[in-house]
Amino acid sequence: MEKLKKTIGIIGAGNIGRTVAKHLSKAGHKILLSNSRGPETLNQTIEEIGNTATAVTTEEAAKADIVILALPWATLNTLPALTDWNGKLVIDATNHYISVSPEFITADLGDRASSEVVADFVPGADLVKAFNTLYFKVLEEDPAYAGGKRVLFYSGGTASGKQTTNDLIESMGFSAIHLGNLATGSKLHQAKGPLSGKNLIDL
Repeated sequence: MEKLKKTIGIIGAGNIGRTVAKHLSKAGHKILLSNSRGPETLNQTIEEIGNTATAVTTEEAAKADIVILALPWATLNTLPALTDWNGKLVIDATNHYISVSPEFITADLGDRASSEVVADFVPGADLVKAFNTLYFKVLEEDPAYAGGKRVLFYSGGTASGKQTTNDLIESMGFSAIHLGNLATGSKLHQAKGPLSGKNLIDL
């Protein structure tokens, strides 16, 4: 996996962003973590993640080799101005929730997959859906379990984008399963999809 060691920018430092950052840092990847409030608000989080992580602005995170989106659905409109997304590998870990209290409500996207909508905000990007399925308290646990590995799904992307995402997931110790393209595959594991929240073990 040495050839995979690239800089990974994460936009969004909530539960999923922090948890994915910890796994990636443990695997030896360099992390640029950002949020909407500025890098000075992430000092404690960076200490928890480890010395391969740095707090940066969202603009700096967007210029990394690989970018993971873990920001709230309502803030997707901030993405177009951050960088030139054309050709960049972007991993979409967002969920299309418009309300989480008192109940989880998803946006009405018609027949479109949530990642198809996200793609509109990162024009030209090589977009892969991943890291959004497991509840963060499960995701943060050791991926090795009961003699097997926890499963992380991914979908979409070019051949190279899919391979890089697969390699990233495996470098973290998880089992990677590809589900197809964004239009069909990502619907299986987006919020409220049939695989959403399923904690599966690959034995």
